[in-house]
Amino acid sequence: MIRPVPHVGAMAAYALADLGGDSTISLAQNESAFAASPVAIAAGQAAMGDLPLYPDPEWPKLRAAIADVHGLDPARVLCGAGSMELIGCLIRAYAGPGNRVLGTDYGYAFVSSAAAQVQADYVKAREVDLTVSVDDILAAMTPNTRIVFVCNPGNPTGTLIPNSEIIRLREGLPPDVLLVVDQAYAEFSDEANDPTEIFALTDRGDTVVMRTFSKAYGLAGARAGWGYFPPEVADELRKLLNPNNISIASQAAAAAAMRDQAHMQDVVARTAHIRDRFTEDCRALGLTVPESHTNFVLMRFASAEDAQRADAALRAENLLMRGMGGYGLSDCLRATICEASVMDRCLTVLKGVLT
Repeated sequence: MIRPVPHVGAMAAYALADLGGDSTISLAQNESAFAASPVAIAAGQAAMGDLPLYPDPEWPKLRAAIADVHGLDPARVLCGAGSMELIGCLIRAYAGPGNRVLGTDYGYAFVSSAAAQVQADYVKAREVDLTVSVDDILAAMTPNTRIVFVCNPGNPTGTLIPNSEIIRLREGLPPDVLLVVDQAYAEFSDEANDPTEIFALTDRGDTVVMRTFSKAYGLAGARAGWGYFPPEVADELRKLLNPNNISIASQAAAAAAMRDQAHMQDVVARTAHIRDRFTEDCRALGLTVPESHTNFVLMRFASAEDAQRADAALRAENLLMRGMGGYGLSDCLRATICEASVMDRCLTVLKGVLT
């Protein structure tokens, strides 16, 4: 029998979401409730004629669109097959055996898997009231810590800390520790947190900011993510990135989506309207729901048993939410915001369970 190297053999596979059957409506993946920009779809379709060619490894039109919209230096923008690729490459570049990667209680679970791949230790700092705590991150630092990951807004909590706290965290970390600010849901919070303040942290040379097209832009299937990097970090990452990582069609669709800010902002506004109404209705049923700055909500039930009963009742109606037991939140379900009619169906089921 052919055996893997020991540390890979000891790893658990990354936990994938249960997607249910063909008739199931999934509220488990935090996908967009609404279609991508028609301009983006048309651009992706038009690019299909170029499929005999390899995609451009420099992503020129996509980089230019990102840089133009956000006022960034295109040379410091790197694109990945989703932000997952960029996260994996960052950890391979800057951590290894004996090093620590520091996240938070409810940070992105893939970071743990990526750390295990390089035999680095993944450690979680405590969150307070389901919210990132800068003081607890700083208290968890050790001389072996190489990378700190912070999701803002958080997933699966949906909570947000102000830019001033991210800046305070950066100023409190040693200069040889890389801070990665994962902003996969930032489009839902950019009005509250000026994005230019966080992008400016990359000028220090020790901070990376990550974003994605999978959420507000409705392009999860295109697998396109991006980040803003200090030049020295970008140089190291390019050694590890697949040079043809984003397809021709996905690059074209993502570039067009980025330039159609009006469509993205409309999706964000419509999603937030449905989210906030659903949140109020859930709280009226006695559920605890933190204020969300994303396209999902975290619902806390009175007990793990109540959450399991709700999950079973929803599944019976072909509605699938995400159980949070893997995060130590067995009394919670996370619900992606879908069209209003779907959220109304969920609410009807929850009323039946809770009343």
